[in-house]
Amino acid sequence: MSILADFTVDPGGPLAWLFVGLVAGFLASRVLGGGGYGILGDLVIGLLGGFIGGYLFSSQISSSPNIVGNILVAFLGACILIVVLRFLSPGRRD
Repeated sequence: MSILADFTVDPGGPLAWLFVGLVAGFLASRVLGGGGYGILGDLVIGLLGGFIGGYLFSSQISSSPNIVGNILVAFLGACILIVVLRFLSPGRRD
């Protein structure tokens, strides 16, 4: 019996959050231009973007466990977060 045989990834679990946050943060940093924030920075921006997007779009987008929908919401939230960060520190250019 293998340990990996019993390993499953919950679509709403922490591993899924990390994946969604990493993808959303990476996409947002690339779409908005600049050098990005590195892997850890993109992950943090994506995770925070997921919270922002979830708060702002909770009534417009269903909360089904659809990974593409989750990435879209986190991406939009991450874009908003990057714009706010750039506004608050105008001298810094990613």
